[in-house]
Amino acid sequence: MKTVYPVIFTQTNDKKDTYLIDIPDIGGLSEGNGLADAIHMARDLIGCKLYELKDEQYPKASAMDSMDISKGEFFDSGKSFISMVDIDMDQYRKEMDNQPIRRNVSLPSWLNKKANEAHINVSRVLQDALIEKLNV
Repeated sequence: MKTVYPVIFTQTNDKKDTYLIDIPDIGGLSEGNGLADAIHMARDLIGCKLYELKDEQYPKASAMDSMDISKGEFFDSGKSFISMVDIDMDQYRKEMDNQPIRRNVSLPSWLNKKANEAHINVSRVLQDALIEKLNV
C-alpha cells in the first residue's frame, strides 16, 4: 500500500547542508545531509514507524495546506518548507524482511575447521537447512 505524509524540512545552512526533518503525523524527527538524503531519511522514518502496523492502523495524514510551519519542531533552526513524502509500505516491508540478521552460531572447533578447509559458507548451509526444516 502506498501512503504519503507531509514533512517539514528545515535547511540549517551548515557545512554539511543539513536538513532537519519533522513528521508531525507520525511523531518522528530525523535529519539528512542534503535534500536528497533528507527525503530518503524521511521515507525511511515513515517506514520504520508504520512497519509493525496494519494498513488500517496508519495515522491519518494531514492535508498539506493545514500544516503550520511555525509549529514545526525545528522552526527556529533555519528556513523551513513542507513537502509530501510517499512510501510503498508493501515494498518497504519486503526489503526489511529480507535484510540479513546476524546470529551467533556455536560449532565444535573441529567442524568449523573442516568447513573452512572445504570453503563452505556456513551461513548459507544454515539458511538452506532452516528453509528445508520449516518447509518455507
